Amino acid sequence: DATLGRRILLVFQTLGVVFGDVGTSPLYTFSVMFSKAPVKGNEDVLGALSLVLYTLILISLIKYVLIVLWANDDGEGGTFALYSLICRHAKVSLLPNQLPSDARISSFRLKVPSAELERSLKIKERLETSLTLKKLLLMLVLAGTSMVIADGVVTPAMSVISAVGGLKIGVSGFSEDHVVMISIAFIIILFSLQRYGTSKVGLVVGPALFIWFCSLGGIGIYNLVKYDTRVLQAFNPIHIYYYFKRNSTKAWYSLGGCLLCATGSEAMFADLCYFSVRSVQLTFMFLVLPCLLLGYLGQAAYLMENHVDTTQAFFSSVPSGAFWPVFLIANVAALIASRAMTTATFSCIKQSSALGCFPRLKIIHTSRKFMGQIYIPVMNWFLLALALVLVCNISSIYEIGNAYAIAELGVMMMTTILVTLVMLLIWQINIFVVLSFAILFLGLELTFFSSVLWSVGDGSWIILVFAVVIFLIMYIWNYGSKLKYETEVKKKMSMDVLRELGPDLGTVRAPGIGLLYNELAKGVPAIFGHFLTTLPAVHSMIIFVCIKYVPVSVVPQNERFLFRRVCAKSYHIFRCVARYGYKDVRKENHQTFEQLLIESLDKFIRREAQERSLESDSDDDSGSEEDHSLSRILIAPNGSVYSLGVPLLAEFKDTSNFGAEARALEEGKLETSSSTDQISIDAEQSLEKELSFLRKAKESGVVYLLGHGDIRARKDSWFIKKLVINYFYAFLRKNCRRGTANLSVPHSHLIQVGMTYMV
Repeated sequence: DATLGRRILLVFQTLGVVFGDVGTSPLYTFSVMFSKAPVKGNEDVLGALSLVLYTLILISLIKYVLIVLWANDDGEGGTFALYSLICRHAKVSLLPNQLPSDARISSFRLKVPSAELERSLKIKERLETSLTLKKLLLMLVLAGTSMVIADGVVTPAMSVISAVGGLKIGVSGFSEDHVVMISIAFIIILFSLQRYGTSKVGLVVGPALFIWFCSLGGIGIYNLVKYDTRVLQAFNPIHIYYYFKRNSTKAWYSLGGCLLCATGSEAMFADLCYFSVRSVQLTFMFLVLPCLLLGYLGQAAYLMENHVDTTQAFFSSVPSGAFWPVFLIANVAALIASRAMTTATFSCIKQSSALGCFPRLKIIHTSRKFMGQIYIPVMNWFLLALALVLVCNISSIYEIGNAYAIAELGVMMMTTILVTLVMLLIWQINIFVVLSFAILFLGLELTFFSSVLWSVGDGSWIILVFAVVIFLIMYIWNYGSKLKYETEVKKKMSMDVLRELGPDLGTVRAPGIGLLYNELAKGVPAIFGHFLTTLPAVHSMIIFVCIKYVPVSVVPQNERFLFRRVCAKSYHIFRCVARYGYKDVRKENHQTFEQLLIESLDKFIRREAQERSLESDSDDDSGSEEDHSLSRILIAPNGSVYSLGVPLLAEFKDTSNFGAEARALEEGKLETSSSTDQISIDAEQSLEKELSFLRKAKESGVVYLLGHGDIRARKDSWFIKKLVINYFYAFLRKNCRRGTANLSVPHSHLIQVGMTYMV
């Protein structure tokens, strides 16, 4: 059965990509817990087990699998996906480049808060009017993202060292130095294989991880039968109370180790873009969770009779005859877990870069079929170097475990806050449900966080420092980009200046098309005036091109370009906003992009002519002035009436009444009735003249005009501002991926002019 085969394949791929991290937590959870609170008797084992079971059920199952996964943005998960979802429903972005037409993108799927729910409207209004709340929300998102990236460093170190550490049980005299050397080799291999796509690796590691989960369940059942079934009493939460009563402060210290059983929960959400919510939920509930519970129950059953074997609790509990096969599959699972978090890190960086919160980096798409599968070479080797530093300097799994818990808890708390906001603003559910979610999970995570912060001096401070550095990079980049955009808006050219210059713009208009790239979504950029004074001639047709990312995951190709005319027809100047979602792949070369843009401009000119004809007919009847609004009315031959927004390339919905006409209109071939919709002879001649001008300009060649607008702090600025703008932000801009690299334009078709703004 092909359908059954596809489902089995999907389960294997889901295991290989999504559940690797959470699946390896039995390797180290009990070992780290009991390093803080040594076992004194069976009651301690039951109490620790009860803590682990309910942490796994509450955080991994209830919070993430049953609730958070539904807060996805069109199938995209992660901190920035949540932020994008909120930005779409409330104007909270600090970069003021939003356009009203963005809401007409079909993938926007905006759900406006209903009038009956005043709470949602008040929250939306408060978010949009308070600059402080906007900044606070952004800082929460950046903090969560920095923790995800830090997680991409600590996960390989923790997983691999824990798995390789099993050799100390299987080989007598095997030292910690040997574990570190082998772990370093494994980590290097892991990051070297990262360039291969998720689907390719997922097909290989999926079956391996399936065997791993089956091994966990099988070993758990074996230990339950052989040692002590009384561990099933741990499902009674009263044992948690007894555990804290007996161990007091030590039990509180052990909470950081307990949290490790839920590591990988955030990776499930971040890696959601590869699979459906339902497939992740079903795989977790019917395969992953039962095997994990059995694995922890089996370890606890073994520890009930072997209190001293807590340093390597998992491998000590493995039957001697199965040790080496389990050791082998455990190491494979550890490498898979590391890949899962690294993949999530890449996705997170791409999202944050698209939304203006991370410097642009080279992104390689590893799959032609799945556009979400990416590889970022610079970050890959950066994470490798930091992971090796962590392994070499902190070889103890107890210290790394504390660092691991800090990174996980940081992003978990940010996710809880953002999902709470989604519940209030978008889901519009009962306030008591929202408060219950926020109080339960935020309170639980803050309790865990207080425990791990107490042990931050054990070496886990390295991860905190790394997360702070990433946070500062993201904040400085966002701050500098915002300042640069606001300055360009203030410095933009006045339309009166263009009118005074006349159609020739005060210079020679050479045949051809000039694509002037800038970041302004509206207005004439100041850099254009710099081109006019610097170059001996400008092209006969100028198009201001703005690459703009909107808060959606994907923008349909037929809605990519947004056109408007700048000045009168005789100037031949247009504005084009090329819109992308944060998940979109900009893989077209410059020739393909040129072709798409010029074809779209051709359609725009035709539509504009049709609309002007309709307006002319209306003016003859009513004598009213020309309507300059974006949205106008078009009457199809069959009498259907629908809105036509001239700047948009695809605003038409295909319906049973006028689907054929809408498609014909997109091709510029919609015929109007002879009485009211016939374009006049003069209008036809004007249209044909302009289209002919466009074709000749295209034949003469297309040149890319790139203006590098840099910013410098004024002399009277504060010292901190000078330091941030003149050094840190300038360094990031100098070393990030420039526009020429993104466009892949040959140098013969490229003109660059620099301009510096004082801010």
